[in-house]
Amino acid sequence: MDNAFKTLIYEKTEEGIAYVTLNRPGALNAYNIQMRDDLYEVLRAIRDDDEVRAVIFKGSGEKAFCAGADLEEFLTAPSPTVARRVRFDRDVWGLFLSLPQPLIAALHGYVLGSGIEMALCCDIRIASDDSKFGLPEMGLGIIPAAGGTQTLPRTIGRSRAMEMLLTNRWISGEEAYLFQLVNRVVPRDQLLPTARDMARRIASQDPKAVRFAKEAVNRGLDLSLSEGLRLERALFLRLTRGRNQEGTDHRTTREA
Repeated sequence: MDNAFKTLIYEKTEEGIAYVTLNRPGALNAYNIQMRDDLYEVLRAIRDDDEVRAVIFKGSGEKAFCAGADLEEFLTAPSPTVARRVRFDRDVWGLFLSLPQPLIAALHGYVLGSGIEMALCCDIRIASDDSKFGLPEMGLGIIPAAGGTQTLPRTIGRSRAMEMLLTNRWISGEEAYLFQLVNRVVPRDQLLPTARDMARRIASQDPKAVRFAKEAVNRGLDLSLSEGLRLERALFLRLTRGRNQEGTDHRTTREA
């Protein structure tokens, strides 16, 4: 895939690690309609690329991962009917959640609104010590529209999510770590190296096992424990049977 995107930079290494950089630094990487369309194309390509084993999302510039949505664009949609159709055709958030590869968010500076919602769609979140997290929609007389009311309480718990959502309270990287919103907090200059090291560890594992483990966790969280255990067993059998079949096919070809 080329880098002919107006709001993103996409890179893929020989190690099987993909980098998606939000690239509107002059606007604090605010999420606009063009970024939505660019992300939709990039995420579809990643989903269908078996060479990609892990993905790192990051923001360009020094001030923000993403400071939220560009409200001048999103609050002036042509009509509710058109807006709903565009959202259906460009369901970026559903696409985020459907990716089989592990997603790592490398977060610095402002992580607000759509930025925190994007991060919550990732599997692992690493924050720099200068990061600040918040959902400022309440102060604008609106509510989150990309899953924040659903993903945040599932991650940090109902009470803490309610406080952030209803009072427009922002939290630091250290608080985000205490709330289990992020996995780690590191110095700013260690953010990308830490994310890269984690992605390399993931990429060094068996890719099918990694994808099956992610599926087991994500699907299992919506099930009872007994149902989750059955799901885990079923995925284990699919994985091992597939390997056995590959081994049989390989031996048959070699013998022929």
